[in-house]
Amino acid sequence: MRVLGIDPGLVATGYGVVESERGDLRHIASGTITIPASRPLSARLRMLYDSLGEICSRYDPAEVAVENTFLAKNVAVALKLGQARGIALLVAELAQLPISEYAPTEIKIAVTGFGGAAKEQVQLMVGRLLRLSVETTTHHATDALAAAICHLHSGPWRRIVARPREVASRTL
Repeated sequence: MRVLGIDPGLVATGYGVVESERGDLRHIASGTITIPASRPLSARLRMLYDSLGEICSRYDPAEVAVENTFLAKNVAVALKLGQARGIALLVAELAQLPISEYAPTEIKIAVTGFGGAAKEQVQLMVGRLLRLSVETTTHHATDALAAAICHLHSGPWRRIVARPREVASRTL
């Protein structure tokens, strides 16, 4: 299965495409979409939309994993981050791709085994899991790759656990 991981942001959005075949992880692509902060908000959102749409078209993922918004102390920053997340979710929805959202702690646990891991620890483990040089990835791309890895490790379990509830609700 091929998964597109997204670490949303309005100035820098990380993306990472990871494929898993029989549990073996393979790096397909990753990078950072950089959008000039000097542009009007609407133009930045459009640039993010176009860039993520192009990435979906180019790499043809089966599913999308998006990092959930953290609680920001600055309300304006949280709102802008929420808008970037909205664009990421919209692009995946329009491409008719299943979307899973993961908290940063959940991603860190899936990749490092520790929910309080530092960015450097996440970057090191992503590099080891995907056989990448740590120096070649930005922290935005690393976070996106980590979201994709998290999904590949825990996504199937989430679906299995959710099924009994769906079956139970239909039988009531």
